[in-house]
Parts: sequence; structure tokens; C-alpha cells
Amino acid sequence: MAPLNRAMRDNCGMQTTGQPLGLRERKKLKTRQAIRREAIRLIEENGYAATTVEQIAEAAEVSPSTFFRYFPSKESVLLADDLDPLILDAYAQQPPELSPIQAFRGAYAAVMANMSEEQREFETRRQRLIFSIPELKAALYDEYLRTVTVIAEAVSRRIGRDPSDFDIRVLAGAATGAMMAASDGGPVTPELALRVMDFIEAGMPLR
Repeated sequence: MAPLNRAMRDNCGMQTTGQPLGLRERKKLKTRQAIRREAIRLIEENGYAATTVEQIAEAAEVSPSTFFRYFPSKESVLLADDLDPLILDAYAQQPPELSPIQAFRGAYAAVMANMSEEQREFETRRQRLIFSIPELKAALYDEYLRTVTVIAEAVSRRIGRDPSDFDIRVLAGAATGAMMAASDGGPVTPELALRVMDFIEAGMPLR
């Protein structure tokens, strides 16, 4: 398993260049995290529809205009997956002899191993809210398609084939769909994700 670089360990930060976060980047990350933390708290307490951008901004001690510099909409606060760039960066570091699924497994395990318990709990709460809010169901389909494209592009870079290649798109779709099916409308835990990837890598045998 390839180790994570320092930036990837910084609070599950957004920077994945291998350089430590500067003061400005740390402040931006802190603001982004505060917005997301307060948004999730307010939505859990008051419901999605009853929670406004203005309320989230006030709780995070920022202005509404600052909120929109970080997130284009209220739904994006929940839908944005900050783990994606970390997993993709770790994926690029995996040994070349690994299969695409093995490489994703190694990347995912590396990111999860460097997350604190607080970060894991936050991710579980975020996912649980997403699946419980009817207003986000349509957006979830768009997120599914985005994830398929992101995985296809990562695999294509790794093996030197076009991301629109049939085999690559099918692999990306199978991996994404398998995660959704296995979670059955609930959060994707690290244990579940690793089990799904092991099952796919084994050829999905049915005993």
C-alpha cells in the first residue's frame, strides 16, 4: 500500500500536491470545514427544507457571500465529496503491477487509515443525510454519473487508454453501482467498501 503524502494527512485537506498547506490554504480549509459542520448540524436538527444558507452562514460565522465562494448551493454542501481528490491522488501512487480494482482498494484503504474518528463520523453523518433527503434524490443520480466519469478517467490514465473506452466505462460503472447496491441506501462504511472491491476483484463469485 502506497503511503499518503503529508498534505493528504492534513485534516483530510483539499491540497494533494505533496506540499504542506500554507497559512492561507489552512484558513480556507478551516472555513470550508466550519460551513459543512454547521450545515450538517442544522439540517440534522431542523430538517433540510427548513435550513437556509443564511442560517448556515451565521452559524459558521461567515457571510452568505462567503458561503457561496465555497459552495454553489445548499445541496452541494452535502453532496461535495472531499475524499475524492485524496483517493485519486493515492490511486496514482499505487504500484503499477496492481489491477485497477486492487489499486483503488489500496488507495481507499490508505485514505481511510489516515482519517481520524471524527472525520469518519462526519462522513457517515453526511452520507446518512444525503440518502434521507428526498430533495436530493435527483442530484444523487448526477453524482453517480460524475463518479463513474471520475473513476473512468483515473483508470484511463493508469493503463493508457481512452476514458470513453467501453471496458473502462463498464468497470467504473460496475464499481460505482456495486457500492450503491451494497450500501442499500445507507452510508458506505470503509469495511463495506473494501468488501465490495474484494468481491469485484474475485470475479463476483456466487457460491
